[in-house]
Amino acid sequence: MKRLVNRVQLIGNLGTDPVLMTVGEGNPLTRFSLATSEIFRDKSGERNKETTWHNVVAWGPLAERMAAALQKGMEVAVSGKIRNRSFEGKDGQRRYVSEVVVDDFYRISRSAPTRETASVAEEALPF
Repeated sequence: MKRLVNRVQLIGNLGTDPVLMTVGEGNPLTRFSLATSEIFRDKSGERNKETTWHNVVAWGPLAERMAAALQKGMEVAVSGKIRNRSFEGKDGQRRYVSEVVVDDFYRISRSAPTRETASVAEEALPF
């Protein structure tokens, strides 16, 4: 049971292209946003879609692989842990952020959807 602590698995679509940067002494870091959506019907039977945005980061060789393999709009599965941290903004205010630190990923879609295919997929939903 110790391995189940602070574990998260998400399937969603990239909201931004991964940004690869080097931190410190040549340590690669990739950042992007991931949107996960839940579709449900409310009490009146109306279809609703609720989207949650996640900040995602990866380090080292995994960061380089993710930056090379992923692009905005692609569907991806990520596995990792949630990390909460704080930093001081440019305005001097303390800021807080939650991130998913990825240790494994799986690219579900081969390419990013075009505007046409994305709208057709939305309309094809049976609910």
